[in-house]
Amino acid sequence: MTTAKATKPSSKQKLFDAALRLIGERGAAGVTVDQIAATAGVAKGTVYYNFGSKDGLVEALLRHGVDLLAEQLRRAEAVPDTESSVETLVDGALLFFGEYPEFAQLLVSEMWRTPGQFHGTLSLLRDDIVAIVKRVLQRHADAGRLCGVEVGTASAALFGTLLVVALDWQTFQRQRTREEVRESVMLLVRGMGRGQGKR
Repeated sequence: MTTAKATKPSSKQKLFDAALRLIGERGAAGVTVDQIAATAGVAKGTVYYNFGSKDGLVEALLRHGVDLLAEQLRRAEAVPDTESSVETLVDGALLFFGEYPEFAQLLVSEMWRTPGQFHGTLSLLRDDIVAIVKRVLQRHADAGRLCGVEVGTASAALFGTLLVVALDWQTFQRQRTREEVRESVMLLVRGMGRGQGKR
């Protein structure tokens, strides 16, 4: 009995799952608290009890998802070889977005919405992720494997590439394996290391 209760998802987790699914399909603005509660199978008041409002739920969802993504990406920082660390970073992002494709949709739809309701929160969360990518690429650059591209620009570009490539993979090219997609991204990364000294 205790075990069964422990394995049941909490009301908060049900709300996260329902909100992620609905927001991924319709965008944050197109989803109501009633719809989230109905999809989660909980009372509407549960949303307000746990998060205060729909906006509170969406912000918590964004933070939760970025925390999970950051956890995946940080594994790359422990890999000694610089190219292997970039590959681990790319693979971690693809693994996360493969498991949570709706979160990629949410980030794409909200991150570049102008003006965006969650722009402030997303800016901070984006900075957290790009900082991890930057640390990995800085090591890559220090090893002489990143030519002529400023590390901050390369980091933002790689994060954007991973987000859009993962979304394209999950939406239009599901027949491709994660390994195939990873290698395609790594070809782009390796291309940034070619032609050093040419200005």
